[in-house]
Parts: sequence; structure tokens; C-alpha cells
Amino acid sequence: MEIDREKVLKILQEIKSIHLVAATKYLNVQQLYELEELGVKIFGENRVPSLLEKYEQYHGKGIFHMIGTLQVNKVRYIIDKVAMIHSVDSYKLIDEIDRQAKKHNLKMEILIQVNIAMEESKHGFLKEELSSVFTYLKSKENVIPKGLMIMAPHINSSDTEKYFIETENLQKELQKQFPMFNLNILSMGMSNDYEYAIKHGATHVRIGQALLKDSPK
Repeated sequence: MEIDREKVLKILQEIKSIHLVAATKYLNVQQLYELEELGVKIFGENRVPSLLEKYEQYHGKGIFHMIGTLQVNKVRYIIDKVAMIHSVDSYKLIDEIDRQAKKHNLKMEILIQVNIAMEESKHGFLKEELSSVFTYLKSKENVIPKGLMIMAPHINSSDTEKYFIETENLQKELQKQFPMFNLNILSMGMSNDYEYAIKHGATHVRIGQALLKDSPK
């Protein structure tokens, strides 16, 4: 797969102050350098082995975020290699991130993944659980909750807008309920629908296919 330089620059201009998290699942290390040269600063990885491999080989100025499903027993491998974990979807994962972060004497920024459309195939907390989740997070000294992350259903991009609206409203409610946390991050929107996500408060968009040649965007 080849990076479309013009497309990357166009997207960066479109999203302006929004953070582009380049989903680098299918990219090699040399392509990370190419993206960095174009202005991309955050690389999002879905799988731990791929993240570890690229982390060892890449020595640029960009940072890594974990954006895919993270198994509890894999936390220890990445805890000191990522700047943020987007996909926190269980109490056990919260506990392990806190435990491993404490071992490494660091504070890990996390996003709570919400199964906004209540899909059986998707990970994440239900919206009704969020109040309890953030109450639980008050006792975790080495975890810093920064906001929410969602994966919208694979439907027409315009039809995902209602889920972005719902997530934006959820975040506003949580900001009022938990002022002790700085919940200012919304990670939502991918290659097919990031424009709608930005319209409704996304601060981080996770884009992969749209950065490549021969992709729709």
C-alpha cells in the first residue's frame, strides 16, 4: 500500500486543529517517516506485536497510541511505549493499566471506549455504565481518564452522525458530573465519516485507508 501524499496534506488541512491519529496497521516503518515528514505526529496501532515492532524500529519524533482491542495480559508490553490508550473497555483493563503504570512510575492517559450503538460485535462499556466507570477511576492514581472513544457502526457515513451527537452529549454530561477529570478528548471518526465526527466534537480522528492511494477519500 502506498501513501498518497497529496491526500494526506489535504486531510491535514481539512481537519486543522483536530489531531490526526494515523491508523498504521498496514504500513511499514519507512512509511511512518513519510507521514511524519508530511506533518503526522500520532501513529495509532491496533495490535500489540505490530506496535512493538514499529516502536523498536522507528526513531522519529512521532508518538504511538494504542487504538485497538487490548488484552489485559498484553498491557505490560506497551505501558511505557504509548502516550495514550484509546480502547479501555473493562474494569480489569483499567486495573491492569493502573498496576503496570505504577510499576513504571508513570501516569497513563486513557480513553473509555463506549459501545454507543450497543452492537454485540463491538467492545466497550454501555453508556448507562459510564457514571460507575468514572466513579471507579477516582481511585486509580496512575490512570488519567481524558475522555471517550467510540467506533461507529459500519453503515453509510451520514447515518453515523447520530452516534457522534450522542457521544458528544455524553461527554458534556460526564464533564459536569466529574469536574475533577479533564475530559476534553473525543476519539471518533474514521476514513469514511471523520467529517461528521469533527462536526460533533471529535478531537482525535483515526484515519487509515483515506491516507492511501486508490482509497475512496
